[in-house]
Amino acid sequence: MAYDFDRVVERRNTDSLKFDYAKKRGRPEDILPLWVADMDFPAPPEVLSALRERVDHGIFGYSDAADSTYFDTVNHWYQTRFGYTFQESWLTKTPGVVYALCVAIRAFTREGDGVLIQPPVYYPFTESVVENNRVLAQNVLVEHDGQYSVDLIDFERKIVEHNVKLFLLCSPHNPVGRVWKREELLAMGDICLRHEVVVVSDEIHADFVYPGFQHSVFASLKPEFEAITITCTAPSKTFNLAGLQIANIFIADPSLRKKFRTEVNASGYSQPNVMGLIASRAAYEHGADWLDELLVYLRGNLDYLRDFLARDIPRIRLVEPEGTYLAWLDCRALGLSDAVLNHWITRTAKLWLDAGTMFGAGGEGFVRLNYACPRATLTQALLQLKAAYDSGLPSES
Repeated sequence: MAYDFDRVVERRNTDSLKFDYAKKRGRPEDILPLWVADMDFPAPPEVLSALRERVDHGIFGYSDAADSTYFDTVNHWYQTRFGYTFQESWLTKTPGVVYALCVAIRAFTREGDGVLIQPPVYYPFTESVVENNRVLAQNVLVEHDGQYSVDLIDFERKIVEHNVKLFLLCSPHNPVGRVWKREELLAMGDICLRHEVVVVSDEIHADFVYPGFQHSVFASLKPEFEAITITCTAPSKTFNLAGLQIANIFIADPSLRKKFRTEVNASGYSQPNVMGLIASRAAYEHGADWLDELLVYLRGNLDYLRDFLARDIPRIRLVEPEGTYLAWLDCRALGLSDAVLNHWITRTAKLWLDAGTMFGAGGEGFVRLNYACPRATLTQALLQLKAAYDSGLPSES
């Protein structure tokens, strides 16, 4: 490989949420973190070079993309990777996708309106709905023998029962790893059309899809879908740029776009982070080779994780991901309550993972593990988990 993903980079004492906040969040200081969804790999060299050049310039005044180059670069990425073309007028830049979710909730719903989610799902979805005083409607994903699907009858029922005006779609789905099939997206979209529900499609993990699966941009499936969709994209997951706070939100419909931008303005946000702009453009312009090699490396990590669990900890089962770099681990065969399970993982195995219950209904008995790290880090984590397993499981008393 041209890029060294095996190199372990020390992240402690860098104000890293992942590595430096264990004590503040009630975990042992020597815990090994594989929780929050950022990667333990440096960004592509071309991105770092572009950032250094901007730093050397030395002035960090108010900034924005002065011409079409920024948009053209992002748009070319989506044309090449997903066969979909955005228009420049559709673009609104925000400091992140979660920010955009909250803006959309305030722009397209009122207090008392329902917002639909599909748990177990990325926990800021729930927080964004509840903190904005909207009604949380839940179409819980159906799990059968490690396979997740959508109960479409329940999906429509929840829309009707809870006066749903907005649907937060997680595509690919975090944490269960589904890459939704076209027919699944079409079925959900047609129901939304029938009930005049606006769709916020969080596609931040779109670049992490494994062989045999294909991500579909929701808005690309039908012109009618394009007219009701807020498409949320960002380079933050793909190129490990979360701290630079840049997301690219595309809204085709002028009326929806105006409402969204009005709410952005009302929040006091205007120009984006200049370093986020620089990094995003450099990543989409020069990062394809880096990403392609990263995907190969991540598949190797996934294979290693799968084989290790099957051989050494068979009572913890990998839910086979179709996308993302997040492993959804089924621990129900251990026979532990969620409180005991998470205490055992945290205090005995000394691993910081995300508890399944954080993701809402359907997360009981599961944990989420981020395997976007050097193989040595993943190996150490699994050895710690095995040692805890081999020493005997805790009792419930």
